[in-house]
Amino acid sequence: MEEQTAKEYVGNEQRFSVRTDLALEARELVGDERSEISGVRYSVRREGDYEVTISVVEVLNEEGEKAMGKPKGRYVTLECPELKENILEAHQEVMEILTRELRRMIPLKDDTKTLVIGLGNRQVTADALGPLAVSGLLVTRHLYAVAPHELKDRIRPVSAIAPGVMGQTGVETGELVAGLTDKVKPDVVIAIDALASRRTSRVNTTIQIADTGINPGAGVGNFRQELSSKTLGVPVIAIGVPTVVDAATIVSDTIEYLQDTMKAQGGIQMHIFQNFSEQEKYQLIQEVLKPNIGDLYVTPKDMDAVAQRLGNVIAGALNMVLHHLEPEELKEYLY
Repeated sequence: MEEQTAKEYVGNEQRFSVRTDLALEARELVGDERSEISGVRYSVRREGDYEVTISVVEVLNEEGEKAMGKPKGRYVTLECPELKENILEAHQEVMEILTRELRRMIPLKDDTKTLVIGLGNRQVTADALGPLAVSGLLVTRHLYAVAPHELKDRIRPVSAIAPGVMGQTGVETGELVAGLTDKVKPDVVIAIDALASRRTSRVNTTIQIADTGINPGAGVGNFRQELSSKTLGVPVIAIGVPTVVDAATIVSDTIEYLQDTMKAQGGIQMHIFQNFSEQEKYQLIQEVLKPNIGDLYVTPKDMDAVAQRLGNVIAGALNMVLHHLEPEELKEYLY
C-alpha cells in the first residue's frame, strides 16, 4: 500500500476506515511523535502529581488539513489513566488543567454570552456525556438582567441545553442548534460530546478540546451536520471524551499487548503484521471482522458511573471558566 495521509486513507474506503475523533490519533496515523509534518505543529508535556499528559496539535494551513484530515485550528488533549477511576484527587487535578486550557481557548469578556450544547443521547450510557455535563452547569442567562450589581460582576450569562439526537426528535441536531443560536445570539457556543478512539487505553482517560467545532457522530461513521463557526456564525469550542472503541481496535491492541508480553517474558516472539503499516493492519482486521460482527463498538461495563464522573469534571471546569466564583460558592448556587 502506498503512503497515505489520514484523510486520504479514510476517503479511499470509508467502511474500513480508522475510527477516531482525536486529532492526536490522526497525527499518529501520519507519523510518530518525532516526525515533522508540514503544516502541523505539535508539542507535549506532563504536569501534576498524576503526570497528566498535555498534547497540543495545531493545524496551521491547508497543507496541514490535507495531511491530518482535520480542519485548521488548535487541538489540546489531556490524558490521565486515573481519570476513569474513582480518584477524587486525580479528577481535581485534571479539572484544574482543563480550566486553564479552556481559558486560553475561549474568547471571553465580562459580559460574554455563552450557549453550551450537551450532544448525545441521555438514554444510551456511552453517549450520555454531553447531557450529563450540561446538568452540572450553573446557567444564568435568565437571571443575569435582574442579578444584583455585586453578583453580576461575578457571573456571565450562560444558557445550556441537551437537544437529544435525531432518532429522538426527528430533527437534525445541527438545525436545532442553529435555530437556537439565531434566537439566543450567544458570543460563543461550547459543544460537549462523546467521542471514539483508536486506542483502548484512551477510552475514558482522555479529554480533547478544540476551537474548530465538531461533527457529531463522525468517529463512528454516523456523520451529522457540522457545528462550527461556518454553520453557526460564532466561535464553537468542542469538548469531548472517547467513550467507545470499535472491535478492530480491540483486536489490534490485544495482538500488540500479547506480542509485547511474550517478548518481555522471553517466550516465543510473534511477528504478526510485522511488515504491515498501522493502516494496513487495521484495514485487514476490519475486513476479517466485518462480515461476522458488523460495526461493533464497545464501552466499559462501568460506563454509567464513569460518565457521571467525567461529566462532573467537564461541568466543574466550565463553571470555573464561565463565572468568577470560587468552587465553594458554585456549590451553594448549584445545590
